[in-house]
Amino acid sequence: MKAVKGNKEYTIAETQKEQYVRDGFDIVDDTGKVLQTGAGKSVPFAQHQAVLEENASLKEQIKALQAALDEEAGKEAAPPKK
Repeated sequence: MKAVKGNKEYTIAETQKEQYVRDGFDIVDDTGKVLQTGAGKSVPFAQHQAVLEENASLKEQIKALQAALDEEAGKEAAPPKK
């Protein structure tokens, strides 16, 4: 496993993991998957706000698409007129 922070990368043992996390290092496995994030990390407010706005927009799109899907399913379920 590795401890990564900025341009620093150290190969560490399991026993050293908590110390590096307290120092703000991310712990990653050999494939690069983040196992644990370092302490003291925060997201800038502007970035957080942008994600909230994108989330609201995507929820609106989901509602519209679900309504269109339900409408289309209702048309297919109706028996044909003679």
